[in-house]
Amino acid sequence: MKVESLRDLYLEQLQDLYNAEQQLIKALPKMAKAATSEELKTAIENHLEETKVQAKRIETICQQMGEKASGKKCKAMEGLIKEGAETMGEDMEDSLMDAALIADAQRVEHYEIAGYGCVHAYATRLGEEEAAELLAQTLAEEKAADTKLNEIAEELNLELSSEPENTDTEKRQVKSARGSRRVA
Repeated sequence: MKVESLRDLYLEQLQDLYNAEQQLIKALPKMAKAATSEELKTAIENHLEETKVQAKRIETICQQMGEKASGKKCKAMEGLIKEGAETMGEDMEDSLMDAALIADAQRVEHYEIAGYGCVHAYATRLGEEEAAELLAQTLAEEKAADTKLNEIAEELNLELSSEPENTDTEKRQVKSARGSRRVA
């Protein structure tokens, strides 16, 4: 699609976000399964349900425009999800895995906040009041999800910082650091 107007850009960005949401709908259950904190698992599962609604909102907006929501691949989300999959493949203690999952999830949230902020602004500028309202709802949900992740991270980080140091872990880290110096 050739982008020649704000409307074209708006549609392209909506399609990108729609694909991002579709990718998340597939990835979030895996992330929830990898989480060990019940609070984190619940937050991810709740956000999965919100994500499904957010995708439907984009479908509605595109239908109102006489367009399809599909048609654009979100390579940024693909990369973020790939990083998350790599995290889940790591061998980490449970609370460290949860902390890493939160970091990955917040990267996703920040990407979505930026995207929804833009399309909300475009809808407002184009006079698409109903769409702007729907997008404002989604933007608020994404910000709330980010805030919830921050709260969970703060609790988890307090727990992690109060744990006694694991000397075996320290030894592995030193060995790993020595090995990486040899490679460099």
